[in-house]
Parts: sequence; C-alpha cells; structure tokens
Amino acid sequence: MITIASLHLYPVKSLRGFSVNVAEIDALGFVGDRRFLVVDETGRFITQRTVPQMAIVATTLSDGFLTLTAEGFGNISVPLAPDPTAPTVAVSVWSDDGLLAEDCGSAVGAWLTNVLTTPCRLVRIGPAFRRPVERGTAHPGDRFSFADGAPLLVTTTASLQELNRRLAATDGAPVTMDRFRPNLVLDGGAPFAEDYWSALDVAGARFRAAGPCSRCLVITADQFTGQRGKEPLKTLTTFRRTVLDSPSVHFGVNLIQESKSGLVRVGDPVVVTCL
Repeated sequence: MITIASLHLYPVKSLRGFSVNVAEIDALGFVGDRRFLVVDETGRFITQRTVPQMAIVATTLSDGFLTLTAEGFGNISVPLAPDPTAPTVAVSVWSDDGLLAEDCGSAVGAWLTNVLTTPCRLVRIGPAFRRPVERGTAHPGDRFSFADGAPLLVTTTASLQELNRRLAATDGAPVTMDRFRPNLVLDGGAPFAEDYWSALDVAGARFRAAGPCSRCLVITADQFTGQRGKEPLKTLTTFRRTVLDSPSVHFGVNLIQESKSGLVRVGDPVVVTCL
C-alpha cells in the first residue's frame, strides 16, 4: 500500500518550508504554497540557486499572516490576503514574464535585503495574477503559483532510501528529504517507481503527473544553514540522468492537481495509475 508519509508547504518560493498534517487543494496547488516570491530590483525572481542563504529564513502561516524569521534578525509579518491598495508590479519566474503581483511593502523588503545581503522585495499573488501551466500534460484552465514548472512535487521515501544507500556506499553522509522541497512524500512501493506514474488518486482528489523534476544546485544546500556541498547531486548524476535528456538529473515527479478543491491528509492511501 502507498500512503502519504508527509505534506509540506513553502509559502515563499525558496525560503524554508514546513510540514502540515492536512493540505487543502485550490486552483493553484496547495493553499498557502509558493504564494509569495522574492524578487530583485527588476522584478526577476531570486532563489537559492544564486542566494543559498535564503534557506535560513523560516516561514509560518498563522491568523491571516505570513511571518518570516531568521536567527539574529528577529521576525516580520505581512498579511496573506491581497491588498487592493498595494502597488501591482510585473515579475518574472523563468520564462514567464509580466506576471502581475502585489508588492508587500518597503518594511519587509528592507528586512529581507538585510538578511540576504542583496537588494530585494517581497511580492504576493493577488487578483491580477495569471499563470497557466504550459507542460505537455496540462489542460486548459490549469494554473499555478510561483512554483518552478508545475503546481506540486511528489517524492517517495523509497527513492530517498536508495539514494542514501548509494551515498553510504561511497562513505557519503545521508541527506534528508527537505533537500528536494517536495509537497507530497509517499511511503510504499519501489525506488523511483514514480517515474512511471501517470496519475494519483487521494481522498477523492486526482493529480496528473507532469513529468520528472530536474534537479539543480539547490539540493546541495543544507536547508537550515544554506551551506553547500557536492552531494547529493554528484551521486544522483551517476544514475539519474536520462538518455534523451542527458543534461538533466531527476528526483521526484511534478504534479498538476486535476481536482481544484479538496483535502489530503498524512496517512491517506494513494492509488497510482501507471503509464
């Protein structure tokens, strides 16, 4: 039997996330996931790829507010709800340019600039935001947040165990699942069986597979300190490259929520449909 082992939200793209027992589905993915974005002075997105210390900023959601916390810098909060008086700015995520978002204000921008030591602003999804999913498995009406290429990401404990087995064989230290920043972690099944899934059904909700997740330098950063090494990317490169897409190293599978509402919980059984 395959079940949900854990669920995770990342309110701000590339800042630290947290686990939850229940996740709510909406039109953009999981409610509260990647609804905020850190951008530079031109509106271009900033991530751990170029600013690994983003991992030191913790996020919480409570009482209608997003709170950011970093050791030595205290904390700062901004409302989750859109603000009709907030300035609308055009931002970009990868090739998606001109995404309209709400600026969250100078105070949080200054706080993040101080923590990350790079000029930046925080923006939030508001009513003007539109971002369609453009992957091959997308359907008309599929939309998503500030996530990289699809609304959600699923990984499995079996795949992580196989990766750590290979790391141990070369005297490498094991890594934890937070390196891969998944939304759903599933327990049960064989390592990398997710490569062959086309759909997941959980608690009346259906998720469509949207292709493997290509990994980058982010997985080499400790998700509490931001410090980087060579692993696990180095080891993944030895056995998770594809023949047709040799530059890419894969771990996990992107998902599109076919159901635009619903709840999933830790422990829920998962029914998989294979290709």
